[in-house]
Amino acid sequence: MAHQVDANAELLDYVREFSLRDDDILRDLRGETSGLPAAQAMQVMPEEGQLLGLLVALTGARSVLELGTFTGYSTLCMARALPAGGHLVTCDISEKWTRVAARYWERAGVAHLIDVRLGQAAHTLRQLAEQSGPDSFDLAFIDADKANYPRYYEAVLGLVRPGGLVVIDNTLFFGRVADPEAQDPDTLAVRALNRLLATDRRVDLSMLPMADGITLARKRVPAQR
Repeated sequence: MAHQVDANAELLDYVREFSLRDDDILRDLRGETSGLPAAQAMQVMPEEGQLLGLLVALTGARSVLELGTFTGYSTLCMARALPAGGHLVTCDISEKWTRVAARYWERAGVAHLIDVRLGQAAHTLRQLAEQSGPDSFDLAFIDADKANYPRYYEAVLGLVRPGGLVVIDNTLFFGRVADPEAQDPDTLAVRALNRLLATDRRVDLSMLPMADGITLARKRVPAQR
């Protein structure tokens, strides 16, 4: 049986040479973001951004919800994959970072597809539940503060339609989830979510050992009687 390959720098360069579909807008956004505080921890890898766009296209998603915008790289990748008439709601607490993002969305011609909601994610999720109702999104991407991950997952699952997809970032959390010495609130919350997902029969599940851990949870369609 084959085992997981260690993705060292040389192998990652190979993957990017033969898989990554890059362009000047994406490279420039990554370059500007790299000089910002906490960029290494908060910026998704380019391969992950490309995967998110592929998932939007594969699922035929027309409505996308994102928790955690930062400078909008993942937002841009997903918005580019939307069909005509699609829309993406992205939530963040920082107007400073989303202003950076907006310049690149405009440059890429997708700004009109993106609805930025500033404020605490829990409050925004309650607003969306009231405004849009349950089952109103085709795909959701959770990449916000880790301490609230279990709470966000429950709220987002109610907003995603049956057959829709929830994508959760950082579910390996720098490898800390497997370290019994790591007892900080963020690690504990990610562990709690992973335990919940492992036995959650409301979804079909796959945790990918890619980037910092990416979990795909497809909301099951109720059985027809």
